[in-house]
Amino acid sequence: MEISFIIGVMGMLLVLLAFVLDEFVQKFNQDTMIYNIINILGSGMLLYYAFSIRSWPFIVLNTVWLIAALVKSAELLRHQRG
Repeated sequence: MEISFIIGVMGMLLVLLAFVLDEFVQKFNQDTMIYNIINILGSGMLLYYAFSIRSWPFIVLNTVWLIAALVKSAELLRHQRG
């Protein structure tokens, strides 16, 4: 099994974990750092995998997902600081 495939599966599991927790755990949502950190890690891993298989639709999707999670995390950090 290739390492890129393993990284892709781990990324997929992280993104799905964030989604499922957001759906079913009230205190876990888009306005929490842990949600966004999980999405940053997951989408970053999926982006690595997408590059390894040269899948442009998947590259674009995960780039946008990663940027959105980074921007949201930066907003949350700004709000925490005052």
